Amino acid sequence: MLYGTKAITRRNVSAESHWWARQYLKTGAFPQPRQMRHVPPGEVLVMHSGADFDTGDPRWRMHVFVEVFMGLNEGVQKEERQHTRDAFESFCLNTPWGALYHAVSPPPPQSAERMANRLASVLRFWDVLQGLRYAFWSFDQKYTLEELMDDIYRKTLEAWCPGGPASVREHMALTVERMARATREDCEEAVLRVIPVVVEANTDLKHREVLSDPDFLRERLSALPLKKFEDISSAYKYAVNGQLYAWDRELGRH
Repeated sequence: MLYGTKAITRRNVSAESHWWARQYLKTGAFPQPRQMRHVPPGEVLVMHSGADFDTGDPRWRMHVFVEVFMGLNEGVQKEERQHTRDAFESFCLNTPWGALYHAVSPPPPQSAERMANRLASVLRFWDVLQGLRYAFWSFDQKYTLEELMDDIYRKTLEAWCPGGPASVREHMALTVERMARATREDCEEAVLRVIPVVVEANTDLKHREVLSDPDFLRERLSALPLKKFEDISSAYKYAVNGQLYAWDRELGRH
């Protein structure tokens, strides 16, 4: 379903998502996709819409998979949607393509527990996935799996395991172990270590000095309700980014 032109992959994903929803309502489980295709070594998977310029050529468009959730939502009662998505994620994490998607484009929640499971799934399928190439920011730049994970997660890995192994795979394994058994205090420390990196990258933050103050940050983190804190507890830099902008807006209103 993920191979073809952009229009074809979108149609395929829509059809598969509605089929999955019907099967789940019937049986309480998600079956494997109806059609599978072998991906040859060295093949390029487009992981981000920014790297996908539709020239009409068929490609592996992994980023289109996000549209599967629209079909799942349409087929399931509103009060059952979160449970269905949780079950669908568990199903996906037992497949190499599902593990890859949930690591590269992790849907909320992005808690330490969730992200530990997602990264652990990528590690389980590492040998299968490392022979492919990945287009993320640009189609011209073809990442190895190691380079892709380094780009997305190295700052998070450093926040959990400062000065960890040079190998991304080994660093991820160590991080998963720590994340999986982390207390709230452990998570706070990891978030505090990643925040300076995020602040530095976002030059349009209006209150950068305050958002770099450890005392201010500790106070704000401690005050976050459990659900909001869990959403950033993995120190995933893109989740932390959203919270920093929320604080920045609050500071502007005072």
